Amino acid sequence: MRYLYVGLAVIALGVHASLVRRDDAHHPETPDTAPNLPVIPSVPFLGNDSMPFSQPYYPSPNTSTNGWWEHPVKRARAAVQDMSLDDLAALVTGSGYGNGPCVGNIQPIPSIDFPGMCLQDGPTGLRGVDFATAFPPAITVAGTFSTELMRRRGTALGQEFRGKGANVYLGPMVNLMRAPAAGRNWEGFGADPYLNGEAAYQTVLGVQNERVQATVKHYLANQQEHFRNTGSSNLDERTERELYLHPFMRAIQAGVVSVMPGYNFVNNSWMSQNSALLNGRLKTELQFQGYTVSDWGAQHSGVASALAGLDMTMPGGTSCCDLNTTSFWGQNLTQAVTNGSVPLSRVQDMATRVLAGYYFVRQDEGYPKPNFNFLDITDPATNEHVDVMADHDVVSREISTAAIALLKNTNETLPLSKPKKIALIGSDAGPFPLGLNYYPDNIGWPSGALSMGWGSGSTMNPYLVTAYEAIQQRARQDHTAINWSFDDFDYKNAQKVANYSDVAMVFVTSLSGEGYGTVPATKPEDTAANMGDRNNITLWNSGEQLIQQVAAINNNTIVVVHAVGPVLMEEWIEHPNVTAVLWAHLPGSESGSAVANVVYGDYNPSGRLPYTIAKERSDYPAEVMYNSDMPQPQINFTEGLLIDYRHFDANAIEPRFEFGFGLSYTQFQYAALDVEFVGDDGHNWNHKWGHRIAPDGLPAWLFETAVRVSFTVRNTGDRDGHEVPQVYLRFPQDSGEPPKVLRAFERVWVPRGETVRVNHTLNYYDLSVWSIAHQQWRRPSGSYEILVGASSRDIRLRQPLL
Repeated sequence: MRYLYVGLAVIALGVHASLVRRDDAHHPETPDTAPNLPVIPSVPFLGNDSMPFSQPYYPSPNTSTNGWWEHPVKRARAAVQDMSLDDLAALVTGSGYGNGPCVGNIQPIPSIDFPGMCLQDGPTGLRGVDFATAFPPAITVAGTFSTELMRRRGTALGQEFRGKGANVYLGPMVNLMRAPAAGRNWEGFGADPYLNGEAAYQTVLGVQNERVQATVKHYLANQQEHFRNTGSSNLDERTERELYLHPFMRAIQAGVVSVMPGYNFVNNSWMSQNSALLNGRLKTELQFQGYTVSDWGAQHSGVASALAGLDMTMPGGTSCCDLNTTSFWGQNLTQAVTNGSVPLSRVQDMATRVLAGYYFVRQDEGYPKPNFNFLDITDPATNEHVDVMADHDVVSREISTAAIALLKNTNETLPLSKPKKIALIGSDAGPFPLGLNYYPDNIGWPSGALSMGWGSGSTMNPYLVTAYEAIQQRARQDHTAINWSFDDFDYKNAQKVANYSDVAMVFVTSLSGEGYGTVPATKPEDTAANMGDRNNITLWNSGEQLIQQVAAINNNTIVVVHAVGPVLMEEWIEHPNVTAVLWAHLPGSESGSAVANVVYGDYNPSGRLPYTIAKERSDYPAEVMYNSDMPQPQINFTEGLLIDYRHFDANAIEPRFEFGFGLSYTQFQYAALDVEFVGDDGHNWNHKWGHRIAPDGLPAWLFETAVRVSFTVRNTGDRDGHEVPQVYLRFPQDSGEPPKVLRAFERVWVPRGETVRVNHTLNYYDLSVWSIAHQQWRRPSGSYEILVGASSRDIRLRQPLL
């Protein structure tokens, strides 16, 4: 019962939070307590037995007129002055689930000629809407390591959301892949904060340049689906800032309009009312000028969440997702202002932030109204069935192709050159008999071509090009005989079609999704259903057995994996008859086209793994918490900074395939590394600001260029292709950092026989670590080293720095 009381104590803090002065919130003598409840130590969580505690930070800062936000904030403030209290409450309170055409709706405010707002999932595309593209999910985009493709996908997403009249794109999702089995990993950009950060930056720019509001989510440390409404993610400040906060910072630097707090607790404070992370970290330290919007049903209080920094509640009711008429805000918010529980200025700032975001992307300039009905896309009265797909199949196909990582290619098995016979084996190679969108939100998917995971981040497939279709089309051109077996468990037939074939291609999968959906076990030996998070990081439908059965009969077995994240491969990866492995992530609608492009050599593979594939599940540093008898399970991030490749490097664990790995049909040579410090010596990381936290949180000079890195990449093979050189930084030995951390990357086109010079810059922030003791970004004493390689383990060049 102690843990229950502790959780209630933390919740209670938010109720009388307005009594806490901001100066006291920075460094109180003792933590606030409620009578007769145990004291929660006010210390960062470092893996000991003390309960982590999220310190209060009040009041909620008002918007400012800095930089890009000057004009929209001034316009919003002027509009707010003409609004009644009821209008202010309506602007920040969703109309209720089902009371509007979108997944979330803000009703019109006639007094200021505000037409209302439509908020729609994201992040893969327009959820539940027809004539819209099923884009490759974020994990696939991450596999391209291409900022250009990240931006192009964002642009296409923005165009489709605007075309459908949706004001808000509920994406990107940037939660790191801390535990490989976590259900929503596929909605994010992998295991590295820098990769996530650059993808978020480019996505936000692409979306918002099309006048659509982006919402970066789920803030913060929302890392698993089990206990997603009750679990507390407990982590120290350094881990929080250097890993989990970084992608949100980059989204804010791109001008993101909205940030969505998640369902979880962080250090035992619900994110929707965590004043330390909303008022303190987000609005003060990161200077975020947009609005925060709750995840659907993630609000748990009225007064406390308002004071802690929540600006909009979605979908507006006290629960989600059904037609309920009660709300923590709405009329309750007006009453809270009337009785003095919430200052009028706080509600005015909520409204200012919402309107500023609306004006920031110029949605007041003839933005279209919603032309669909998310809840009933067959209703002729509310659906115009507008086709917004344009030519977005082109960028989708390019992303799906560019993301494919070639993991194994014995004796140059690939690319294929007009084989006589091909066998396609596994349900993932062909269509699902019941139809593309038989399962709403993909929940219940048992077999067939896998294009994405399940949950609110999924979309309807307007079409799906399977490997069966794409490869059979090429086979007709090449006069190749083709046969198939789509039953994952019919090993006899699989061997029959694989026998006497020049090539046997086995298609296997691994799936996960959001926690509100449960998918039954797919192996006879499993009894538990997958509740969002994967139970096992193995192949679904006994894929290992299918591979082994085919490889036993065919000495040229090619494995194609479509997966939400890492899977264990030790049962089959070294089988001598498994000659090639393609890691194809989640491809969206262009699945078969992408595979065919790479298999036949029309596209030289350049994809990279945005996470590490281990030899054993126990090699990973963190796990999903599947079971707990606590009312508020404590999910302790005791691994700190050491997630994914950082952990493998620090503990000298040999992975099966490391972060950033991917082969090519050609060879590349790295040379001529040049590292130059070009910064201003007057910038001293360790200078005193006079406060425990810098007045502006992140001084502008932290993001000025400090180091230039330049090197050459030469294509020494006989095929044109892209290479993905990665720049890692080794911090001074006593810094407490992992052995190496990613600091720059890009996909580079290098024609055969040619040499390309690659240039990157690092800023002071890239060279800094967060000091909990000093509450500053600081430069560790000692020397650095710049590492350049083709993966996190394949380092080709290195040079000392400073």
